[in-house]
Amino acid sequence: METNLLSVSKIFTERLFRIPDYQRGYAWTERQLKDFWNDIIQLEEDKNHYTGVLTLENVPINKVEEWEDDLWIIKSRSYEPYYIVDGQQRLTTTIVLIQTILEEASKYEELNFTPITDIRKKFIYDSKDGGISRSYIFGYEKDNPSYNFLKTEIFKEEQDTNYAKEETVYTNNLENAKAYFKKEISSFAKAEIELVYKKLTQNLLFNIYSISSDIDVFVAFETMNNRGKPLSHLELLKNRLIYLSTKFEVDDYEKNSLRTRINNCWKAIYHNLGRNKNNPLDDDIFLLNHFLIYFGTELFSNEADEQEHLRILPRMRRMYRDEYSNFLLEKKFTTKNLRETKNQITINEIDSYVKSLQGSVVAWYKIFNPKESDYTNETKKWLEKLNRM
Repeated sequence: METNLLSVSKIFTERLFRIPDYQRGYAWTERQLKDFWNDIIQLEEDKNHYTGVLTLENVPINKVEEWEDDLWIIKSRSYEPYYIVDGQQRLTTTIVLIQTILEEASKYEELNFTPITDIRKKFIYDSKDGGISRSYIFGYEKDNPSYNFLKTEIFKEEQDTNYAKEETVYTNNLENAKAYFKKEISSFAKAEIELVYKKLTQNLLFNIYSISSDIDVFVAFETMNNRGKPLSHLELLKNRLIYLSTKFEVDDYEKNSLRTRINNCWKAIYHNLGRNKNNPLDDDIFLLNHFLIYFGTELFSNEADEQEHLRILPRMRRMYRDEYSNFLLEKKFTTKNLRETKNQITINEIDSYVKSLQGSVVAWYKIFNPKESDYTNETKKWLEKLNRM
């Protein structure tokens, strides 16, 4: 691994950043935003602040070739493309704040003697020959719902003709972060905005680690200490399933098909969990309840009768409340079980499990939001009573 201590300005020098599909989306809420903001405001002008570790992975050549919008800046200007393995929450927050500053400073031609247009080219996007194409310096892979949301709702870029706004827990967090920073700097004079921008880009220092090709990035992602907000079991599970999808001894199209299905499943999960902004649903409570229903007969095979199964669910919930993640990540979905005959897990089993998760989250949303469901009026009434309890 290579390591360097760099400012945000130096980090965003001839580099492109993408958040890969195995990563969770933007998870920071107001508590983390306040801490980040206070670090900047309370930082003395002549001091630096150590912000944390940013772990990067060089994007493989075969993946770079798929980045059609970015090939010009990679090949002609020698920009290095990277996946963000660790540190994306802080880097995303930094970019959201920079965009908020640019919008607030739009009435000025420059900040700290740097034209606003140059700042936007450095941190947000650049265009080939000043044309209409965009190469975004920071963003998500295209199959992520946050990809278009970041461009259109955060960067305020024009929408594609086929753009459909997809909202998830993560896109809600992006929107809330921008609203938070907008409120904080709305009354700032130019000198105050310039000072925040200087501290943000010059005085926040990251330790940069570049993962070498001999390190398995999926394992690195799981084992790294998450310093901002702990990963939920649901987020870890997605990474694990994508990792396993790469290890099956099947044709590449089968692996890619499973990986696509996993990504689509998690899109549906986070869409439904965050669909009601006034009552977002908890990741791990959903996963626990799905686990009990899906694996219940496997755990209690001597009580496999359907009615008996339903009767013992409350007891199972108490028993496995703190242990279900251990079952999923340490006993069930492991590389060991790809090889073992006794507990062997197949690509079809993971596919079936993912399909079940995707179907169940729709029902989960309806249970907690019965007014928006297609249930009978009697069912809606009883669900509303249970939810009030």
